[in-house]
Amino acid sequence: MKNHLFSHQRAGLNVVAIGGGNGLSTLLSGLKRYVGTAASEMLRIDKLSAVVAVSDDGGSSGRLRDELQMLPPGDVRNCMVALSEDSLLLSKLFQHRFRGDGELGGHSFGNLFLAAMSEITGDFAEAVKLSSEILASKGHIYPATMADVRLAAELKNGDIVRGETNISQVGSQIKRLYLEPENCQPLPEVLAAIYEADIVTIGPGSLFTSLLPPIMVEGVADAIAEADAVKVFVCNLMTQPGETDGFSAHKHLKAVRDYAPQIEFDYVVVNNRPISALQAERYAIDGAEQIGVRDSVSSATVETAEIVFGNLLDEGEKVRHHPEKLARTVLLCALRATDKVTAA
Repeated sequence: MKNHLFSHQRAGLNVVAIGGGNGLSTLLSGLKRYVGTAASEMLRIDKLSAVVAVSDDGGSSGRLRDELQMLPPGDVRNCMVALSEDSLLLSKLFQHRFRGDGELGGHSFGNLFLAAMSEITGDFAEAVKLSSEILASKGHIYPATMADVRLAAELKNGDIVRGETNISQVGSQIKRLYLEPENCQPLPEVLAAIYEADIVTIGPGSLFTSLLPPIMVEGVADAIAEADAVKVFVCNLMTQPGETDGFSAHKHLKAVRDYAPQIEFDYVVVNNRPISALQAERYAIDGAEQIGVRDSVSSATVETAEIVFGNLLDEGEKVRHHPEKLARTVLLCALRATDKVTAA
């Protein structure tokens, strides 16, 4: 862990969050509240970066990817909204989807905005950077790779399944997940951000389609392992039908370790508040179960990482992480690490 995290009391944290989908944007929307200011000086974030999966091939993102030969903008768009100074107004605009069955039908304005900026600049990463500046983003957003990367999986029966959308339905049958091309390279900024980080987080998010793809990009897992940072894995709240049926918190983390065994996590953040009976009933219809509370976790560690439990549930009908509760719990892991070093 970085020496300056413990020796310079007035220095804020450098945080890198890795993943994709709604999970990453939820965490970022909570973390941005600590950028530049915080109730506790030790929880202040000086630099916040997101490393985003770019293997999506469904919906509006998939259509733009095929039509314009660009990287899928959907997860990046969600991160832009999450990190914006005015997320309420921008979420309405950037998340707006056009109605109808025409060519615009189903596209979100934010995806089209990024597509336009990509054509103007000729570079998706530059388009993301400039768009973030326009939106007064409180963090940096980096695609995990600039390669036209696709997700593929070899199943236990030998079949090959390609595409994030298809793979999300065959999680229990996967023998080996891989990227095409397998030697895709990360942005130099991605590796630099990880090496400079005080905290690196992975999760929450879809295990096989949001969390694993970024760390499977060549060099990323090695950078995380070598980084002098606190490494935190944030467990999902629910299993995902088709993708993680029957997965416990331990099995989620083990899957990450299977693909990136060099990463030694310091902490695993797990929710300990039961969902309501009505929520459990509704989610059970689709085959989803709560993770964490019913895992019967008997030890204080999992895969050598210390378990940090907390009430992380948001209010509402859908089971979601509360952005501020989740962000605070993640940042408090840095203080736990500080206490350990001080005690030593």
